[in-house]
Amino acid sequence: MLQLLWLIPALPLTGFLVLSLFGGRMGRKMVAAIGAVSVGLSAALSIILGISFVSAPNSGHAYAQELWRWIDIGGFKPGILLYLDALSLVMALVVTVVGFFIHLYSAQYMEESEGYSRFFAYMNLFVGSMLTLVLSGNLLLFYLGWEGVGLCSYLLIGFWYTDPVNGAAAMKAFIVTRVGDTALAIGLFLLFLNLGSLDIQTLMGTAALKWHTGESLPIIAAALILGGAVGKSAQLPLQTWLPDAMAGPTPVSALIHAATMVTAGVYLIARTNVLFSLAPPVELAVGIIGAATLLISSLSALVQHDIKRVLAYSTISQIGYMFLALGAGAWSAAIFHLVTHAFFKALLFLSAGAVISGLGGEHDIFKMGGVRKQSPFVFWTFLAGACSLSALPLVTAGFYSKGMVLFGVWQSRQGGFWLWAAGLTGAFLTSLYTFRMVFITFFGEPKTAMVKKPDLREIAPLFVLAILSIVGGFIGLPRFLGIKSFSILNFLSSVFPSSARLEGQRETELLLETVASIVSLAGIYVAYFFWFSSPEYAKEIAQNPVGSRIRKFLFHGWGFDWLYNTLFVAPYKKTAMANRNDFIDLLYSFVAGVNKFFHYAFSLSQTGKVRLYAAAIALGAVVTITIALLF
Repeated sequence: MLQLLWLIPALPLTGFLVLSLFGGRMGRKMVAAIGAVSVGLSAALSIILGISFVSAPNSGHAYAQELWRWIDIGGFKPGILLYLDALSLVMALVVTVVGFFIHLYSAQYMEESEGYSRFFAYMNLFVGSMLTLVLSGNLLLFYLGWEGVGLCSYLLIGFWYTDPVNGAAAMKAFIVTRVGDTALAIGLFLLFLNLGSLDIQTLMGTAALKWHTGESLPIIAAALILGGAVGKSAQLPLQTWLPDAMAGPTPVSALIHAATMVTAGVYLIARTNVLFSLAPPVELAVGIIGAATLLISSLSALVQHDIKRVLAYSTISQIGYMFLALGAGAWSAAIFHLVTHAFFKALLFLSAGAVISGLGGEHDIFKMGGVRKQSPFVFWTFLAGACSLSALPLVTAGFYSKGMVLFGVWQSRQGGFWLWAAGLTGAFLTSLYTFRMVFITFFGEPKTAMVKKPDLREIAPLFVLAILSIVGGFIGLPRFLGIKSFSILNFLSSVFPSSARLEGQRETELLLETVASIVSLAGIYVAYFFWFSSPEYAKEIAQNPVGSRIRKFLFHGWGFDWLYNTLFVAPYKKTAMANRNDFIDLLYSFVAGVNKFFHYAFSLSQTGKVRLYAAAIALGAVVTITIALLF
């Protein structure tokens, strides 16, 4: 069965080709069927291969499949190599399963939009590129998938390109992520020049043998790879593109945030964990970046009006938790949180999409209200996602994955307590901004009439994702519960032998989980007090001059856009305007001008009068003979 591994990325890529070539001639039902079924078949195959992989006699051993040799020149022989192990299997399942439900939802959600076949073609390419990325066995093929998801994000964020705002958002995402991609490309060159290979497993093995912990080369290489991860996963200081990416259709936001784009950076660091283990300063920097990002983005989410921007800042924050775990060496905990986050973030975005379309395109939560009564099913699914995001104790997937992250960070040898404190503070802020959104949007009196209810193709994905957002955490139950079950931590141990083992005393783990639970519940209560039972206090704080200025600062993302516009964008525009005639072209313009002058001068000699031509020939002969006689 494992020989069919190549079909997992091939199916959605085939869907992309079919829709690109023939989608314009197909009906919308056929387009939606090809788009969704291609990803659905990939998901089914991922599940079947996953079962085969787990049940094999040598379970836990990796499987490599080279389809063909890509390049063979001067000893450089990378192939189209696919690689299946516990990590790539988990990622493939997340991408295909969550991606399938988003495609199914999109069939109805995008039905009235122009460019229907183009939308599904891009979505299929997005999924195919991400699967190429996570299943690649060498960094060259990985980089192809990496740039593929970058291209698709540009195409889908700017899908409604007739609006200049959407085009600007797509361009911003493309340019900002290119900064990180450049760092990653340089890192790949550095690794190849020093270790002689781009095969991931060979690279990691050679690095562990050739380099020693703390040497300059692994530190530089890890820092460059971190630069790529920071850009793609929207972490400080390259997080500014993701809130603006909400310009795209809501299913695009769900796919970017839950199953593809932003998780690529987390996967990259996890896949190259050996290199980061050899570079402790960079590994610590990963944790610090994650901690700072989750706090900054959580505070920004607390003052947003657009429901999708709240969720966008939430994604930046939750990816920050994954970076926090990666920086602590809790690799398995980071992947566990990535899995549960995919479930509840896809659910939240799709539920938000149902609210937005139901209210006639309204995005402002302060113009909603009362949606709980107008659309009860959407309310309950959104609430399930909100509870999981807030890590509601014992009954949500987010509780178990976030608890594992915080416990792993607590055990870290590098700044464990301070990083744990940042994560704990983030847990409070997460509950606060999440239930602020819930109380404002779904409770109170309706401010906008509901004009549309979700149909079955939208309800079914919401229902399944709501269940996964609740029970998805059972794959990583903490030991203090005393329940033996499948553990994602044990499953990933073959990939992360150096991962934080989480071997502290059960009493310590129980204490940390209890503290985190109290903090999360406290955030929900504070949100209830300020935005449900006593909203006048929230208004009073917002209208206070100091509170108003702080709110404006947080609303605009801590001024990062202003800073970048001031330091980079504005000077570049001024330089471009000053150089709009391009001084370098002046040299070539001069050469062209000289040629034009001589062309004009010589053209004057073309009179058509034979006697003048004969006189010119005679004069030329006299001059030539004179020169010959003299010299």
